[in-house]
Amino acid sequence: MEKKGDYVYEIPKSYKEGMRTRGVIFADDKLIDSIMDDNAPEQVANVAALPGIVGPSKAMPDIHWGYGFPIGGVAAMDMEEGVISPGGVGYDINCGVRLLRTDLELDDVRDNIRNLINQMYDNVPAGVGKKARIRLKRGELNQVLDNGAEWAVEEGYGWDEDIKHIEDEGCMKGADSEKVSQKAKNRGEPQLGTLGGGNHFLEIQRVETIYDEEAAKEFGIEEGMITVMIHSGSRGCGHQIATDYIKKMEKAIRKYDIKLPDRQLACAPVDSPEGKDYFAAMSCGANYAWTNRQLIMHWVRESFEKVFDDDAKNMGMHLVYDVCHNIAKREEHDVDGKKRELMVHRKGATRAFAAGRKEVPKDYRDIGQPVIIPGDMGTASYVLAGRKTAMEKSWGSTCHGAGRVMSRTGARKKFRPDDVEKELGDKGIYVKAASREVLQEESPGAYKDVNQIVEITHNAGLSKIVAKLVPLGVMKG
Repeated sequence: MEKKGDYVYEIPKSYKEGMRTRGVIFADDKLIDSIMDDNAPEQVANVAALPGIVGPSKAMPDIHWGYGFPIGGVAAMDMEEGVISPGGVGYDINCGVRLLRTDLELDDVRDNIRNLINQMYDNVPAGVGKKARIRLKRGELNQVLDNGAEWAVEEGYGWDEDIKHIEDEGCMKGADSEKVSQKAKNRGEPQLGTLGGGNHFLEIQRVETIYDEEAAKEFGIEEGMITVMIHSGSRGCGHQIATDYIKKMEKAIRKYDIKLPDRQLACAPVDSPEGKDYFAAMSCGANYAWTNRQLIMHWVRESFEKVFDDDAKNMGMHLVYDVCHNIAKREEHDVDGKKRELMVHRKGATRAFAAGRKEVPKDYRDIGQPVIIPGDMGTASYVLAGRKTAMEKSWGSTCHGAGRVMSRTGARKKFRPDDVEKELGDKGIYVKAASREVLQEESPGAYKDVNQIVEITHNAGLSKIVAKLVPLGVMKG
């Protein structure tokens, strides 16, 4: 590892045999030690060995060990000579975050936080194995997989304006439900509109600090405002898609004679039948996740309506934005002064496109894409904005959260549920979890300091800080 700047560490191409390019990790002197302890930089080096990789193998400050790719990994592939790898997306396809703003302030909700969280818990199925409130008609799941969040809005779960504030407008156009196995569909159908478990959550927050007045105004965020953050993904559907295609890719590496330093990087050429099929199925998983968060947001709005006996529109409950952080996308980027289409893998990393990019909603195009970074349970979350330097340094990518420093097993051994609940309560945060174990696994002590992570991403030029949000109530799956 060589330090190349205040926030850049480099793994040279000479580090290990097979590396086609260097590795780059965005971190500072304090953080780099914990990153080294996790051994995730080894995975950064492994990704650098993939055929057709363009530019360095990159990693965000919240990097930690993952399947194949590190969580926090970013890699761009040539469309003709490069590969696509399920390990570069992960099992929870399009795990992501959306932020809902309101016209409410602390005095409006102070005495109702417990009621709001409890109402959301009643309205949004949460926890491992929980089934959906809705029952899909024959063929409707295919519509979800092919069309994404638009299906939910057309069915009455949301407002037309929501679609404009979702990454890719809530639909990957390359989706093809025929490429998704029946097993994945069977797992996904009863889980559509469920939060899931682990680190997924609903959180009522207050905007504590505004750092960039212009960007905050464009995003519709004001100091003191109450917001709601939703973190969930593609549930069993996405997990099964990943499982199915990892098996297919293991055969593909033999078929195409691809040499890999780690079999978890199993992949296929982007333009091969296997590569195209995975991209189509992965896009379906992304569409499922956007639909899932759309349904959850609809029931969050209904929860506020019931508690306050008021209309969601009257309370200003508009969607700020929805970002995904486990995805592979076809994107155009500048490479050595020329525009090229690349297949960009982001695993535990958020797109952070700069002002002017056509992918950024018109409402925000003069500012840059909103970036939503959740903290761990009981700590701050942040809204940031994409910037030009991210386009130059990281294919327009930034971090996705705090990043774990402790495994779930380790957290269960170290933390007691009652202690975690008391710690949050002492901070004035009401928490309701689907299980006692999740309180242990998701304890703040199991994560890196999100404030430090966000500060590094800001100072490294990967995104700029717009606002800080602090929790008032948390619902954990």
